[in-house]
Amino acid sequence: MNIIKFLKRKNREYKIGIVEEFILMVSACALCLVLGFNLSSKKSVKKVKYDENLTTFIDNYNYIIDNYYKKVDKKQLIDDAIAGMMKTLDDPYSVYLTDEENRSINIALNGKYQGLGLMIGKNSDGNIVVAGVFKESQADKAGIIEGDIINKIDDKDVSSMELSEFSNYVAKSKNTEFKLTIIRDGENKEIVVSKNNVEIDSVHSNTIDYNNKKVGYIYISLFAANTYEQFLSKLTELEKNGIDSLVIDVRGDSGGYLTTVDSILKKFMTKKQVVYQLKKGSNVSKTYGEAKKNKKYKIILLGDENSASASELLIVGIRENYDNSIFVGKKTYGKGTAQEMVSLDSDNKYKITTKKWLTPKGNWINDTEGIIPDIEIDTEEISFGDTNYNDAQLNKALEEATK
Repeated sequence: MNIIKFLKRKNREYKIGIVEEFILMVSACALCLVLGFNLSSKKSVKKVKYDENLTTFIDNYNYIIDNYYKKVDKKQLIDDAIAGMMKTLDDPYSVYLTDEENRSINIALNGKYQGLGLMIGKNSDGNIVVAGVFKESQADKAGIIEGDIINKIDDKDVSSMELSEFSNYVAKSKNTEFKLTIIRDGENKEIVVSKNNVEIDSVHSNTIDYNNKKVGYIYISLFAANTYEQFLSKLTELEKNGIDSLVIDVRGDSGGYLTTVDSILKKFMTKKQVVYQLKKGSNVSKTYGEAKKNKKYKIILLGDENSASASELLIVGIRENYDNSIFVGKKTYGKGTAQEMVSLDSDNKYKITTKKWLTPKGNWINDTEGIIPDIEIDTEEISFGDTNYNDAQLNKALEEATK
């Protein structure tokens, strides 16, 4: 299931809250404030001799531990102190992550999770409703369908449950099977669903016949750990179909792993072409492509104000290296920084900005800059993988692809 497409189709019908174990706290196209993209994941920070400025902190930490009238959770005290440090940085991408947020990000960026394969929401009556089912998931195989009202799970009444309660019950339970009592067409049904691996598709493709030409279309919803393999598979299939041009759509894509977009871009750039640059202080490192030669077909890039971070890197990486490329849509979000995920001893995490990323030509697109399209165009309808003649941006991209 394409989550971005699903949300745009369903937002008005259901109060979307949960994709199985993880919460869509905002629509997926706005996750850039949470995700950005991560350079690496560390188990812990390197322990060094502490700065003398920490003396005040340590003295007061010890005083609190020794003198507070109740027992103090030492790990929680440290975690909250680190959360406070993240706030002081005044950087929207350097944040302390709660357990729920960390779980959500891990699932989204891993591209898979242990679950039933359900997307749930609440209808106007407050009932938990199946708003979507991941294809080939255990829920799909068990016969759960969109629109089913979930009345009970393992004989637990869910009518008063929040979406997060239902999600947490499935996620944290050691059970491998769950008995769902659903209401369908006014009748109660009991269906047993197993918990298993669910893979999230972040890449969708299609071959579109337009003006007597074959246009390859690839949509990327997120740069997750498994996105590169999906992208390569889809691109190879399209090229075997003999496409004349390619449209890469990253509208609503908030970013993800740098390593993923790095791998994708390297397939388009030669060893002499700069894919992107990373800057820390005065030090700048350049990353180069790996392809033997550039693609011969024209590449049209689709992006909008919700295309951020890794999506912007992909757009500008191709545009600054390919003369035969055009960017269609709206000015992008404008996020030119890279983050690292750091694990604490308590298993909580924080995300901190460590570097700037620059375009192949050394430009920085952060904050209000963004990437300005070659052809700016508005649209009220966005389609992913389907020819939708109300999607003005896609239609313009197809028109440019076949000129």
